[in-house]
Amino acid sequence: MKPRLLAIAVGVAVGAAGVFAYDAAGQAAKKSKRAPTVSFKEDVLPIFKGRCVECHAPGGKGFEVSGLDLQTYAGLMKGTKFGPMVIAGDAQGSSLMALLDWRVAQQIRMPHGTKKLSTCDRDAIRHWIEEGALDN
Repeated sequence: MKPRLLAIAVGVAVGAAGVFAYDAAGQAAKKSKRAPTVSFKEDVLPIFKGRCVECHAPGGKGFEVSGLDLQTYAGLMKGTKFGPMVIAGDAQGSSLMALLDWRVAQQIRMPHGTKKLSTCDRDAIRHWIEEGALDN
């Protein structure tokens, strides 16, 4: 009887995993067809200009250390000396969000030496990345 119960449990688990995988793929497809709600130029760039560009532009300390220029979309997408900052569609996996959410060592949290960006500002950047990190 136990082997039969085990077989049933495995069958249910495999079936459920298939349903969840199908649903996740379907949700991702639906997300990608929606028009972006966050604009780089109107929503994200003003945050960078207000809180980040002082250091992360040529001549700034952050630029000198990392090579990250946050004055433009091209500068952000170029990344740093150490690699990309944004993975389009993957805010959780993007280094930019790890730094802004303070999921990194205290020495490299951004903005450096000041308070964390507001939840609202970080969520705007997060949603922009999740929507594909478009130059819009």
